Amino acid sequence: MQPQQYQMGGYDRAITMFSPDGRLYQVEYAREAVKRGTTAVGIKCKTGIVLLVDKRVSSRLLEPSSIEKIFMIDGHIGVASSGLVGDARALVDRARIEAQINRVSYNEPIDVETLAKKLCDHMQTYTLFGGARPYGTALLIAGVDNEGDTIRYRLFETDPSGTLLEYTATGIGIGRPAVMKLFESEYKANMTSEDAIDLGLKALHTATDGKFDVNTVEIGIVGSYSSKKRVSRKIEASVGSETTALSFWKLDPDEVKTAVSKFSKARNEDKKTDM
Repeated sequence: MQPQQYQMGGYDRAITMFSPDGRLYQVEYAREAVKRGTTAVGIKCKTGIVLLVDKRVSSRLLEPSSIEKIFMIDGHIGVASSGLVGDARALVDRARIEAQINRVSYNEPIDVETLAKKLCDHMQTYTLFGGARPYGTALLIAGVDNEGDTIRYRLFETDPSGTLLEYTATGIGIGRPAVMKLFESEYKANMTSEDAIDLGLKALHTATDGKFDVNTVEIGIVGSYSSKKRVSRKIEASVGSETTALSFWKLDPDEVKTAVSKFSKARNEDKKTDM
């Protein structure tokens, strides 16, 4: 007798075939690849957006620095990935090309939402044609739009189906349920970037049952990080004037170590208080 999964008419054998109840099984399988990926979180705060990823170092022989889950797309945009890393790198390369095409064509940085929509349009085409499969990855796209004197931070989440949603705080990967539950109860819009990093580390700690350390955490920031560090760059406008735009960058190992140590110390003090 055929197993149950093969009694459904083979609706999961091609991306172009809907099941009788309107489902595309290959897209759902791609979502499962994301759900099995490492946890990544994005948090919008009053001074910017922070991205945090648990890199899940599976062997002590592995060099943690060789695992990259947060990528710079343009000077003002970064992404965090979960799922198949190879698929994520392919999307990152395409995003970088789209950003440069916009600069060459219009002499200005690409809007965060425009880039996110272009990526999702591309991902969606892989659910329409045979001979290909959906991307088995999800991205958190964080960036800043500078419109004159107005600064607007944007955080988007993509899906293998090409769906695009904007969040103030979200998570992807295997720890998403625990992360979203924590954010629902503890997220505050007026947080500083330091507070957002503490909340992100708490989310990763919850999602991984405390199995992370300084070597497995990667942090990226759009905007300002504390009162001591505000990364910006000069942009020359077409009329010859210059404007200052906030940039995306990744914390170096020493800064990550400081943030993780601060979080661990605060957590240990809370434990002593509760005893």
